[in-house]
Amino acid sequence: MSAAVAERSSLEGALVGWLLEQAPTSARLPLGVLTKAEKAAELQRLQARKAMDAAYEAELVLGLADDTPDTLDPAPDQPGARKGSWAPDTELPGVSQFFTSELATVLNCGRGAASHLAHRAWTYRENLPATWAALAEGRLDEPRARTLADVLQHTSPALARQVEARLLPGATGLSRGRLRARALELLLELDADAVDTRRKEARRQADVRSYPSHLEGMATLAAELPADEAAEGMDLIDQLARMAKADGDPRPIGQIRSEVFSLLIRRPADRLLPGVTANVTVTAALDALEGTSATPGSVDGLPITAAHVRALLQRIGALGQHTPEGGSLRFAITDADGRLLATATPEQLERLARRDCATHEDDCGCAVLGRPEASSGYSPTRTQEAFVTTRDRTCRFPNCGQRAAWADLDHVVPHGCGGATDCANLCCLCRSHHRLKTFARGWRFEMTADGVLHVTTPSGVTRTTRPPGMRSPAPEPEAKETPTDTADPDPPPF
Repeated sequence: MSAAVAERSSLEGALVGWLLEQAPTSARLPLGVLTKAEKAAELQRLQARKAMDAAYEAELVLGLADDTPDTLDPAPDQPGARKGSWAPDTELPGVSQFFTSELATVLNCGRGAASHLAHRAWTYRENLPATWAALAEGRLDEPRARTLADVLQHTSPALARQVEARLLPGATGLSRGRLRARALELLLELDADAVDTRRKEARRQADVRSYPSHLEGMATLAAELPADEAAEGMDLIDQLARMAKADGDPRPIGQIRSEVFSLLIRRPADRLLPGVTANVTVTAALDALEGTSATPGSVDGLPITAAHVRALLQRIGALGQHTPEGGSLRFAITDADGRLLATATPEQLERLARRDCATHEDDCGCAVLGRPEASSGYSPTRTQEAFVTTRDRTCRFPNCGQRAAWADLDHVVPHGCGGATDCANLCCLCRSHHRLKTFARGWRFEMTADGVLHVTTPSGVTRTTRPPGMRSPAPEPEAKETPTDTADPDPPPF
């Protein structure tokens, strides 16, 4: 490399570094002086800028993917190679299986959202180059470009470009629904197998999800099903609800349908199904249970009011420290900041209350309820497992919501590298993120004694997750500037 090229590269690097350090800005017109027509025109310009940014985003995603080749992954004959039903989905050809997790961490979103974004960018480049170019020029809005990419991602590049050539010129004149329908019609006409592939892929990725509703104290339980099964299920629920309504149930039909749905799941009539007991984690503040405060609680991480918590615990007998029939009851003891100090069953609490002294002193020698002691073995003890799963509740990887029941207890500092089997060195990671931590190169995981986890990607982005319920530290007050010259510039005349 010549000195001139080296100097130019150095200047370019300095310029790029300076640009990346600048805060994001958005050029804005003074709204108060715009006419109605000018506001409408500016909104159209804004849509064009969004399209250009979406095209640039796809370019950046693909650039990051190109920097993360699958040569970094474990070889097929090596430990950690993906295999069996728990193997991660194949993502982008030639790109590391761990790339979408890194992209999700960079963007601070879920892995599913990152995977969709990566696949869409790949589809633009491989299948829909004209659509990508129209997006980059601001001639096609992002929602319509996204519609074409979603429909045409599973077909061959040649067929995708045939559909693109016929639809792109008039795409802005079609609604998104109509554009999707026309793309599917053309795809069926040219390649019906691609539609079947898309349907099978959707079925394979189907799942059941629970997330907070917009209504306080409520949550939505949703399942992705084939359209015919969803229609059949909805009709069955509706018929049962209408029968209840006809028998005189005064409640709104929607509320009845919701209860029918809940009963069908929780109390199935099919006696051939194996017997199961639901495991639910209820979190509540002691003063809220006593009715002296309105501190909110949660059920499996879903927020509910203090009154709702009291009603729920009274229903299962928890306020009397009774274990519900067929279930289990465990108390989590936290400090004022929500930091988990210990877990205990009602029986353990009763034994401690009978055995310990009335006024506890530091040197009295009585049993103290606290975090389980470290173990000399590799596998966590049952008490450690109860403590860590109660503390973490879900996989601790940023933006992953996999429940702790489906997660592994991982040594943050590997046991083979001297990491202790201790709650201060154990955290819940789902199988996929456990594999990433173990086998992906360049990642760094660090955890504090109270369970605050810091995850750093190979690209240098760090995300921090706290155990659910632990409050973030209050921001430090801004330091006041101290004058360097304390002398009075105009002293009084005495």
